Amino acid sequence: QVQLVESGGGSVQAGGSLTLSCVASGYAYWAYRDYCMAWFRQAPGKEREVIARIRIGSGYDYADSVKGRFTFSRDPNKDTLYLQIHSLKPEDTAMYYCAANNRIYPDCSSENSYNYWGQGTQVTVSS
Repeated sequence: QVQLVESGGGSVQAGGSLTLSCVASGYAYWAYRDYCMAWFRQAPGKEREVIARIRIGSGYDYADSVKGRFTFSRDPNKDTLYLQIHSLKPEDTAMYYCAANNRIYPDCSSENSYNYWGQGTQVTVSS
């Protein structure tokens, strides 16, 4: 059974930094023919958007709104994903989710492609 659990959210002032973590227990990515792993966020009143993703055999890809400020990384030994966030802005305020799938030829930019989700961790940035 796959379970994703995020942590690391909080309330910070603009310009600050956070590191979000996502423990992906039971996710046997080494056994999958294809997969994506990603970070999404959803701000109040807005749709959920993918902000960072990786697909098997590919590098990390970032949304323009976070490029240069957010860094997605993985530690396979700990089954953990990380999202390092720097230079936080009030518009980064959102619930942040990690997600993963094990589908063939997935559209890694679409939330509909992901079959595993964490519960989310809240990031609030004050000006």
